[in-house]
Amino acid sequence: MEVEINEGSVPPFYREVYEAICCKQEDHVQTDVFQRLLRKTDLPVAVQNQIAEHLDCKEGFLSKLTLYKALALIALAQKGKHPSPKLLENFTQEFPKPSLGDLQALRMQPASGNPLLLSQTLAELLDIDTVQVELIPEKKGLFLKHVEYEITSQRFQASVYRRYSDFDVFHELLLQRFAYRMVPALPPKRMLKGVLTSTTDREFIEGRRRALRRFVNLVARHPFFSEDGLIKIFLTFNGSDVQNKLRESFKTAGDEFMTCKIATRAKEYLPGDIQAKFSSSREMIRNIFNSFQKLRDRAERMAVRSVETATDLLMFGRELSSLGSDTMPVLSWASTNNNTWGTMRQSLKGLSVEFALLADKAAQQGKREEDDVVEKLNLFLDLLQSYKDLCERHEKGVLHDHQRALQKYSVIKRQMMSATVQSKEQVSVDQLESRIVQQENAILTMELRNYFSLFCLHQETQLICTYLQITAHILGAFVNSQIQGHREMSVVWNDLQPKLGCLFGAPNGMPSPPLTPQQGNWKPPNAFFPN
Repeated sequence: MEVEINEGSVPPFYREVYEAICCKQEDHVQTDVFQRLLRKTDLPVAVQNQIAEHLDCKEGFLSKLTLYKALALIALAQKGKHPSPKLLENFTQEFPKPSLGDLQALRMQPASGNPLLLSQTLAELLDIDTVQVELIPEKKGLFLKHVEYEITSQRFQASVYRRYSDFDVFHELLLQRFAYRMVPALPPKRMLKGVLTSTTDREFIEGRRRALRRFVNLVARHPFFSEDGLIKIFLTFNGSDVQNKLRESFKTAGDEFMTCKIATRAKEYLPGDIQAKFSSSREMIRNIFNSFQKLRDRAERMAVRSVETATDLLMFGRELSSLGSDTMPVLSWASTNNNTWGTMRQSLKGLSVEFALLADKAAQQGKREEDDVVEKLNLFLDLLQSYKDLCERHEKGVLHDHQRALQKYSVIKRQMMSATVQSKEQVSVDQLESRIVQQENAILTMELRNYFSLFCLHQETQLICTYLQITAHILGAFVNSQIQGHREMSVVWNDLQPKLGCLFGAPNGMPSPPLTPQQGNWKPPNAFFPN
């Protein structure tokens, strides 16, 4: 027996949830708000995705009945059932109450009722998805050589293979679909003479892999991109021609201005001083970008120094080993029958192991600094750069098109006035009138797009401010990497110190371990540090 979900068939709690999170002005639930609710259920990510797939939220919101359906699926999933529409059709009892935590906390999310305001925290954005990008070297054909990437999405529990050209098409369509949003740039493409055949090529390919990973993670975690069909196709489609699949999806959807229900009313939500806010935020973010760029450059230098230190320590140990492996006999007439140097050589030979271990620890420190600090800084810089690019698109695109439309309208009006004064043929006058109407419509559309562009810019500025909290993550990663690196190096240095005992001679001519700074008044030999 099929159960119809309506006002009368659901528990009162379902209506309380709807009243708590619905947008009062639009009488529906925004998708991003629902996603936050879904994450409060503590269901596995895969189950959350299954529930979301069974809901009709293509237009960026859920209706009241769709929310009721979602709450029923959540409640049944929390009882161990597999969420599906068929499960609801066969359910004959009263729908259970889902566990969602404190409703008061839910009420805080859409309190303003203004779609201009974003409510996600940084933790919630980062929790949307984590995408891994791994390199798969390949050679195809006699002359064309390229690499492929394995893309793994935690959210969709899917792995697909993509080439750089797939990223390129995806990026191009994102710019068309979301022209008024921050679309991160792709790393540059370079034609390779070979695949992984030289150090330069390997460094370039690894740098591009990291940049592609940053790009796809920023896109997958964007509150508006993440719910779009393009990202799902790119991360899950296993067919032979993902590029055509992406293009078909874009043709069906169109750009965001055409699909957003409030696009034509964006002006109503904008503050009166939006232009001043835009100018000040642009200047603020430009300054932040410059500062973070300097931080990134310093962090890169520290990571490079750690790698160079690793190389120096390794070579230092090898030179000691080489010195200790010298087989030339000690000259008895020069050593006065004292075999101290022979004993020291044996000790020097064994020290290369400790220095190799120190080199390994220093190399690990460099990798931590690169992965945990530099990469996070680069991620934020990519986002900041995409904001700067968006500001330029707004000024050179929407505003420029609007101004050109106004100029064209002015020309046609002058032609119309001239034709009327000179009493030209009626057909010519009618054509000019038709062109004026068309141009007026074009100007109206441009004005609406301009306000929608400002609306999106306001939201993207909020997104940048949310991501500013990543500063704490970066500093935490930097401090932790230094603590761990110094701790690990200190252990090896402390293990090495007792092994230097035979290098110091006692009064009786026999080797004697030196005093450490903690053992009495230890001082370095004066001969090595003359005044």
